[in-house]
Amino acid sequence: MLKSVTRKRVRQTPNVDLSVRSRVTKLVASHDASRVEAVTYDNADGSAVTLESDLVVEASGRCGLTLQMLEELSLPRPEETEIGIDQAYASTIIERPFDHGSDWLGNIVLPSAPASSRGAFLFPIEKQRWLVSIGANHGDAPPGERAGFMDFVKGLRTSTIHQAIREARPLTDIARYKLPCSTRRHFERLESFPAGLLAIGDALCRFNPVFGQGMSVAAQEAVILDRLLVDATMDRLARDFFAAIQSTIETPWGVAMTDFVYPATRGVRPPDLAQRLQYGMALTKLAAQDPEVHRLTAEVSQLLKPQAALREPALAARVVSLM
Repeated sequence: MLKSVTRKRVRQTPNVDLSVRSRVTKLVASHDASRVEAVTYDNADGSAVTLESDLVVEASGRCGLTLQMLEELSLPRPEETEIGIDQAYASTIIERPFDHGSDWLGNIVLPSAPASSRGAFLFPIEKQRWLVSIGANHGDAPPGERAGFMDFVKGLRTSTIHQAIREARPLTDIARYKLPCSTRRHFERLESFPAGLLAIGDALCRFNPVFGQGMSVAAQEAVILDRLLVDATMDRLARDFFAAIQSTIETPWGVAMTDFVYPATRGVRPPDLAQRLQYGMALTKLAAQDPEVHRLTAEVSQLLKPQAALREPALAARVVSLM
């Protein structure tokens, strides 16, 4: 329903056109190779269409067209920072029993890190249904058939979700997804970049999806872009945009770095990782005791407050006392 309502609102915007069942295949550079001036895409009927543009924004996860364009123009690709997690999750929709009598609306099972990376989410959605997702890292992939899916749920650290869904009727197949790593592309470090081109969202920085931050980050970046478009020139837009979004990325990237709690996670560990993890574990312990601290940690993870809020002096003193 969320996607349907969002799409409906976009279609009601007079100056927005949607080209469905179409795939962009190439970015077209100007004759002097200084800017991107068009895109070529395959239409729904298979015909190729070239669309001229003042600004192209790539919002794909792999950023393939932008990286390809940089290679064609003999420009350097952005440096990449990766956090290798080999994350896998599986999701399905099931019928929510009308006689479900528990006093909770949704349920989250967090991993017992670093011993186990298994976790799960159960959330109510429209039409009296539940969306259930289970996941883990480093090769512990959830099965794609129902018996294996339920065995995975049964093996979680708490039994709440299994008890809720074990008799519930499945409504969809089980969809599976894998992500090798969280990836941050440092476009802000490039000295040269074509005018008329931007990357946004996952094309810039792709996070572990279980943290639920990707779309929120993309929306915040879109707000920054909207502000810059008021008076920015195309020649400076990319440089200004890539610089302006760095503070937006810092908090969710800091959350992504907590995946280093697992010894098998690949990547360059920050020098203060041990202190970060120790502080984070003590903070989690405190959050389990104090609802207000729990609320604060949720607000930070959902990008309502900056990560600095978790190190306010009064709170930090309480956390340190548990380390």
